[in-house]
Amino acid sequence: MRIIPIDKTLKAFSAFDTDVTVVGCAPYGNGHINDTFLVTGDTKRFILQSINSNVFKKPEEVMHNISLVTSFLKSQTDDERRVLNLVNTKDGKPFYKDEDGRYWRLYDFVESSLSLDLPETTEDFYQSAIAFGEFQKLLNDFPVEKLYETIPDFHNTPDRYRKFKEAVEKDVCGRAASVQEEIKFVNDRADFYSVLFDNNKEGKLPLRVTHNDTKINNVMLDLETRTALCVIDLDTIMPGFSVNDFGDSIRFGASTAAEDEKDLSKVEMDINLFETYAKGFIKGCGGLLTKDEIMLMPEGAKMMTIECGMRFLTDYLEGDTYFKTKYADHNLDRCHTQFKLVADMESKWDAMKKIVETV
Repeated sequence: MRIIPIDKTLKAFSAFDTDVTVVGCAPYGNGHINDTFLVTGDTKRFILQSINSNVFKKPEEVMHNISLVTSFLKSQTDDERRVLNLVNTKDGKPFYKDEDGRYWRLYDFVESSLSLDLPETTEDFYQSAIAFGEFQKLLNDFPVEKLYETIPDFHNTPDRYRKFKEAVEKDVCGRAASVQEEIKFVNDRADFYSVLFDNNKEGKLPLRVTHNDTKINNVMLDLETRTALCVIDLDTIMPGFSVNDFGDSIRFGASTAAEDEKDLSKVEMDINLFETYAKGFIKGCGGLLTKDEIMLMPEGAKMMTIECGMRFLTDYLEGDTYFKTKYADHNLDRCHTQFKLVADMESKWDAMKKIVETV
């Protein structure tokens, strides 16, 4: 986390329309992108965040999306705890820009809730699926064309493949010779990368409002009942495919090992967790998904996994410039786990297809 002086933090908070007296302010959570603080007032608590403009080049567009989406979500539910409440500044804006050019936003703290970095039970994973499915359902009538693409081509797998091939060709670190097997793994699946876009062009896969970071720690659960409350971390809300949101959850949540596990014998996709999440996601969507979308959910899982592995390998070839690494071959280890998951999905493909056809 970048160190932001407390006086800067408190000055930013004072720009928002809160009508509270601050009694405490401290860093909060373990996010890797934005700087997050828990501000305790005399009557309520808030989450104050400084937006990382190195990742999000146009913070005003990010806040445009969040403001529109949260306002729309409020119109779809009577339960205030099911939607993040964005607090405007005293002059009515959804963000504050300080004298250093830093962008800030403020949310009401979701009380009596918890978030998990990893599911502690199968039910936790199921509830996260319910949450992201309901997120799709509630935003079904939102005009997707009003949203900016906050990270261009974020899940454009054909474009990721193009960048991968460029990295192989340039080989700026001289690493390509040592990863020929991994390069072949990516190239052998070249015909797969356009599947989702092809189905979109054919009218089988509609463009929807998608979250694009569907890890379980972006779901708030009720502290007492452990049921889904709301979805958080809305920076990457933009137009996309529902199956990508589903697939990223499977890539991360249905894996039997950590993302950088070196012992690949421990890595597989748990087919029971795949079924659990599929049931929850489809139920949460409440009949929204078309039959074609449902049948493409396995493709979404495989696509998000191969794309992620490809990105790790690309970064490795380029000298580890994007993802944070803890040791020399960290990105390569991450790449290996993703490719192992892809291979395991391929071995279980018929079972995955049968699950989504019958749930």
